[in-house]
Formats: sequence, C-alpha cells, structure tokens
Amino acid sequence: MFLTVEGVEGAGKSTFIGLLEDALKAQGADVLRTREPGGCALGQQIRPLLLAASQKMDRRAELFLFLADRAQHVAEVIRPALAHGQWVICDRYADSTIAYQGYGRGMDVEALQQLNDHATDGLWPDITFLLDLPVEVGLERALTRNGREGLTQSEGRFEAETLVFHQRIREGFLTRAARWPERFCVLDATRSPEELLQSALQYLKSV
Repeated sequence: MFLTVEGVEGAGKSTFIGLLEDALKAQGADVLRTREPGGCALGQQIRPLLLAASQKMDRRAELFLFLADRAQHVAEVIRPALAHGQWVICDRYADSTIAYQGYGRGMDVEALQQLNDHATDGLWPDITFLLDLPVEVGLERALTRNGREGLTQSEGRFEAETLVFHQRIREGFLTRAARWPERFCVLDATRSPEELLQSALQYLKSV
C-alpha cells in the first residue's frame, strides 16, 4: 500500500510518520519510509537546491526540479518497494507540488496535475493523510523546529514565504481533499500525535 502524508509547514508530518511506521511494523507490515524531495540519490542532490533559504529561482525551475526528483524517486524507490509487497509511507508527494506551485505560486493546477501524472507514470497514493491546522500555528512550529535543529538556512526557504502564500497552500490541500475524498483522510493536526495516530489506524481498518 502506498501512503502519503501532506500538510502545511509545521503540521507535524515527521512525528506522525514515525508513529505510523512503528505501529504498522508492530502489526507485521514491511514498511519503507521515504520523503520528497530527497528520497533517492538524485533527490538528495536536488533537495538543498530547493530548500536552502538563500536559493533564488524561477517558479518554473522550482517546479521541474521537484518533478525530476519525483520521477527518479518513483522509478528507483517507490515502485520497486511496492512491487516487493512493502508498505510505502512518503513525506510529501505530488499533492504538495500542486498545492505549493499551483495554489501557492499561481501556476495552472490542471497542467500540474498532468505533469505529475507524467512524472509518476500515473502512480498516485492509495491513501493520503492530510494533516490540517491553521498556518499561523504551523509556521510557528516550523520556525521553532528549524531554529532548534539548525535548519533555518539549509531548509528554510518555504518557511520564509508570506503568510498569505501559506494560506493559499492550505486552501489548495483542502480543495484537493474535497475533490478526491476517496483518497484523502483529513486529520486535525492541532490534536496530539497519539490521537492522530489512532485516527489514522482506525481509518486504515475501514478501507
């Protein structure tokens, strides 16, 4: 099964994924945890270009770097893992590109849908957990985390964007969840990580 976890900055994706991974492994699942950008060798080289706070780039260049990372990630990591019967949990995937570059940057959403179809060769998640919370709360969390972990410069480019930019992203995620309710499970990320995990496990049992 292919699971993705999405959300605005500071939604708690990493903590949630760690708990979900441990819970699924405890149930006997063979789980691969990965992320975008940076889930493959090529992506590890692309990630600093995309996330460094000092990096300036055209929105089209930004888009195609994300797509290049995703195409290689799917071919090298995700599809082989799924073919071997593993559960794959990915921290961000195509929905992030459409939310950030489409709703956030103002690029054509339907064109981005088609580009991601092409980059992934049609591979979309079975389930997407969307961790939703007010962007002010998420940004405060993210900035605190980056300062604590020394990531303000190396991975702080999107956190430095305006509040309005992040509000558009949140709206984009929620719009996509409404469009594909059979794939999305929206979770209230103001709740504790343990509560989110229980909701996710209950959801997985129901599908």
